[in-house]
Amino acid sequence: MQRLFSTFAEGWPGAGLLLQRVLTSTILLYLVVTQILQNDTFGLRVAYGLAAVAGVFLLVGLWTPIAGITIAIAEVWIALGWSGSLLTPIVLAALGGTVAMIGPGMWSIDAKLYGRKHLQDPRY
Repeated sequence: MQRLFSTFAEGWPGAGLLLQRVLTSTILLYLVVTQILQNDTFGLRVAYGLAAVAGVFLLVGLWTPIAGITIAIAEVWIALGWSGSLLTPIVLAALGGTVAMIGPGMWSIDAKLYGRKHLQDPRY
């Protein structure tokens, strides 16, 4: 599992990744709530549902690479099937892809579960 994550950035880079995760998830979940009721096509509802589940995982920082890739795929699916503005799905697909490539950062569940552990010397 360690190979899925590049690093768990600390300090300002970690705060930037946290901000990126929170903003991406918030925008994604807002759009899912507003758009799922307006679209009557089954395919788009499935894509929005998939994006919503991945957005929740991204928000808490659990399985971040998988959630980011899922968001990117779902948003490309939405962009291909939606007749509205393509700007928002393309931006969300790019943000999901970048989070998948960079990693979750220090403030995530992934960092707690899969981050490097400091071993303590049993003599102390």
